[in-house]
Amino acid sequence: MSHEPLDAAPAETPRRDAHDAAVDALESSAPAGGSDHERRHREATPEEDALQDAGAVTVLRRGVAATPELREGLLLTGLLAILTAAGKLAVPILIQQTLDRGVLGDRGYRAGFVAVACAGTALLTIVLYALNRGTFRRLVRAAEASLLGLRLRTFSHIHRLSIAEHVDHRRGALVARVTSDVETLAQFTEWGAVAWIVDSTLLVATLAVMAVYSWQLTLVAMAVFVPLLPLLRALQRRQLAAYDDVRNAVGGTLSEVSELVSGAPVVLAYGLEGRARRRLDAAIDKQYRAHLRGAKWFSIMFPLADLFGAVALAAVVAAGAINGEAWGLGFGELVAFLFLVNLLLTPISQLTEILDQTQTAIAGWRKILGVLATPVDVEEPVDGASLPQGPLAVDLEGVRFAYREGGEVLRGLDLHLPAGCTVAVVGETGSGKTTIAKLLCRLADPTAGVVRVGGVDLREVAPESRHARIRMVPQDGFLFDAPLADNVRMGRVDATDTDVDAAFASLGLSGWVDDLPGGIHASVGERGGNLSVGERQLVALARAQLGDPGLLILDEATSSVDPETEQALANALDRLATGRTVVSIAHRLSTAERADVVVVVDAGEIVEHGPHAELLGRGGVYSGLFESWLGNTRAG
Repeated sequence: MSHEPLDAAPAETPRRDAHDAAVDALESSAPAGGSDHERRHREATPEEDALQDAGAVTVLRRGVAATPELREGLLLTGLLAILTAAGKLAVPILIQQTLDRGVLGDRGYRAGFVAVACAGTALLTIVLYALNRGTFRRLVRAAEASLLGLRLRTFSHIHRLSIAEHVDHRRGALVARVTSDVETLAQFTEWGAVAWIVDSTLLVATLAVMAVYSWQLTLVAMAVFVPLLPLLRALQRRQLAAYDDVRNAVGGTLSEVSELVSGAPVVLAYGLEGRARRRLDAAIDKQYRAHLRGAKWFSIMFPLADLFGAVALAAVVAAGAINGEAWGLGFGELVAFLFLVNLLLTPISQLTEILDQTQTAIAGWRKILGVLATPVDVEEPVDGASLPQGPLAVDLEGVRFAYREGGEVLRGLDLHLPAGCTVAVVGETGSGKTTIAKLLCRLADPTAGVVRVGGVDLREVAPESRHARIRMVPQDGFLFDAPLADNVRMGRVDATDTDVDAAFASLGLSGWVDDLPGGIHASVGERGGNLSVGERQLVALARAQLGDPGLLILDEATSSVDPETEQALANALDRLATGRTVVSIAHRLSTAERADVVVVVDAGEIVEHGPHAELLGRGGVYSGLFESWLGNTRAG
């Protein structure tokens, strides 16, 4: 085993009382404007920041491109929408023909013509209903398929991101991307998108027909509506910015809820309910105020169309009554024109609502596209190599790593661990121990240097081989809400109940399983809540045993458990380590004492390595850690 020693002295980490630390953590995020906690929730990825500067059309174009299901059948849906718009235009024309040729014409009242015209109008109304219904059904199917696809693609992309993206304060925001942000697109994709087609077509076609009837009255109506366009444009910009704030606030609220629900035992144990409530209230209040700001602009925009429409109708009636005869307008044409102006009000009045839906969709799409644009740092090889069978050697060569935020947490690690050895990685909290474990599983790639397992660069290993030959047992022993056997079977999905029983037996845990109600089919509850912390670890060890890895990584499986369960865990770990390379992130002295090799990490650097007894004799960093552990044990 080789290692280049570094001379940096370990930084001393003052120990703090747990209650004070918890209180300070919650106090720091209390509802005082601009706290560090709030700033963290407002942080966005560079990809999201880049999209913040993109225009609405650019975001919509990219959003539609990222949602291929929305484009399927779009041409037919658009054609149906255009036919619907054309049908609506036919109604005023039929009314004009009925008045001028069937009621007020030179031949007097023509009952037959009126009956035919009315029947034609009724038939056209039925056809319009059918077209509207068909358009809406097609659009809803396409919208739901697109939302499903977008949600699945976003969720899949999040799971492909490295641990550099999965920091605590980003989890709620990532959940919001898959849930609430996708939901913001529902109304837009189910109505807003086609409304743009229908209303734009209806607007242009109505103006064209109005010009045929009377270009003079058309200019009168347009003169009233033209000032509305720049006004809506200015309001639209402010509303879009407000809805971006809403989406950020929703992500922040979800982060708070997720964190406080997960940390409920700590909150209850230390009597911090009041502070936790203030913290959540601050996030909810921020979201509430953001919604109010967005609604303020919508409340201004919504009645504008009605206001301008009423003025336009009054102007057309006045102009038509005064100048109708001079402009060659008959009574039927003037009535038809008023119907056309009223028809013009429909797309204009809907414009404010469509804009509101569009702003919401753009804000949601910005967030989702920001996640989808986040590069996947861990790219899997196309034709990856397979790891050899048996225990696997580990080599770190100049390994460096940094999370997206903050400085480097690992600084040039060089280390060789022979196959079949048992290694304990020790160091102060925050020294980089757990990051090393995650790199060995390739949950992320080093920002510099190479990680080799079994002599192969992990970046060149096929994911199937890596998943089968390298296993990590995390400290929390996470379990899913499924029967015990199903949780163990995640170690090898094709395993039978007999295989699961054999995995427990090989670890000497058959007696414990037999005592459970239902045995291997016992329900573990949500997050394994029906089992103790130590029992969850026993299940996690059985899961690893079933997978039969060559490299086993343990994030201190014996921490925070009762002595009786710790003994069962220790025995199971000894059996699990047989014939494998084991790297254990050690928080307890007993783990380091049992290891073949102890690796001491301090401030992201390996400062010592060697057997437990040898390191004690050196009087270095490990000796100091040992004395600290021993002192704490005696004090306890």
